[in-house]
Amino acid sequence: MAISSGEIVYKIYRALTFGFSPLISLHLRWRRIRGREHPIRWPERLGRPSTPRPAGHLIWFHAVSLGEGLAAIPVIKCCLERRPDVTVLMTTTTVSAFEVIKERLPSNVIYQFAPLDIPYSVDVFLQYWRPNAVMLMESELWPNLIMGAARYGIALALLNGRISTKSFQNWSNPVILPLIKLMLSKFSLILPLSTIQGIQFQLLQAPPYVINYTGDLKFAISDYGNSVGVKKSLEELQAQLSCRKVWMASSIHNGEDEVFIRAHKLLKQKHPDLVTIIVPRKPHLGQDITLRSQEEGISVALRSRGDNLTNETGIYMVDTLGELRDFYSLTPIAVVGASFLPGSAGHNISEAAGAGCAVLTGHHVGHFSHMVAEMQHVNPLSVLQVSHDKVVDAVSELFVNADILEAHRLAARQAYLALSRGIVEKLWDALHFHIFMKSVSTDYAHGERG
Repeated sequence: MAISSGEIVYKIYRALTFGFSPLISLHLRWRRIRGREHPIRWPERLGRPSTPRPAGHLIWFHAVSLGEGLAAIPVIKCCLERRPDVTVLMTTTTVSAFEVIKERLPSNVIYQFAPLDIPYSVDVFLQYWRPNAVMLMESELWPNLIMGAARYGIALALLNGRISTKSFQNWSNPVILPLIKLMLSKFSLILPLSTIQGIQFQLLQAPPYVINYTGDLKFAISDYGNSVGVKKSLEELQAQLSCRKVWMASSIHNGEDEVFIRAHKLLKQKHPDLVTIIVPRKPHLGQDITLRSQEEGISVALRSRGDNLTNETGIYMVDTLGELRDFYSLTPIAVVGASFLPGSAGHNISEAAGAGCAVLTGHHVGHFSHMVAEMQHVNPLSVLQVSHDKVVDAVSELFVNADILEAHRLAARQAYLALSRGIVEKLWDALHFHIFMKSVSTDYAHGERG
């Protein structure tokens, strides 16, 4: 039998990752020393389990980081409700995602770190867990993982599938295209997060019959409970903010802090009682932004230190993980970052809309452009896009005109509700038909593969 060009490219990739495995393992240990891997559970990244595998059917959900992991949780809950006979294994890659998601998952879900995409780690992982099906979130297209699953006869689904512009260009390279074509041919189901993404998958020669658009799962991220202590601190903060002008800059990246520090200073001149809540994308950026703000004479309270809000506080810095959704409920106006500098990729705006905020974002929204377009299609007032030098004017208008502010808040909430309705149910129907009826049927061999 002739070997396809895709198989040849994959054999080269597998040989390279096998050859570099010792260096990758050393790099993993170096990351652990630097605190970028879990200090105890880092061997899971090499495929080594830390808990027993239960008997019976097992479905593996994998997401790289926090946003993708949270988007998977509604599907996991639906899976457990509809198929209580199935065990769910959840994996993520980053420590930050692990620390937050472990508190949000149902108690009966097994949670591990994902194996590195090197032959040894993937093979050990698959042989131990023997999943009946693998649900990959968004852009987790790793050759050894996908080809290994196919080799073991494990069904593959891609949920909320997306390919960035850069990745699409790379995958379209004539040398690499046969590999992605081969990988995509192994999927039983691809659920792109937008129709445009679905077209891109077809251009990369994914089988058209496996592509089924059900909506963006980020609209379906459900509310999650907080501990009594966290609830109390949020209620106390809400009471302190009730008599102040409040707006929030969320998910901001390095370089955007200048935009929002400047905006705070200009807005403060018009509104002396102003409080600006800043939520950096990565908590460690909070320290840098705090220092720059203090150099500008701005008083900053840090969430991580438990600082109280005082009359002098100008910026409240949320330099913690997993609280963004909670803080959207404390502000009427949310400006979502990673969108004001050229080359930015945007961030999820649906959480702010779901909380009933007036939603503003920049023009550089990357793969979230479909989300902006869908919300604006439902209601043009749902998302206001502005350039970095117009942030002050836009926020100020919302502060001084209560009717305009309320119109934007209602529009955002309306668009969110319209777009989130029925997503998980439609996705489950697709999974049930393409995956569960074929790979997790009652007469299946209970995952006991050789």
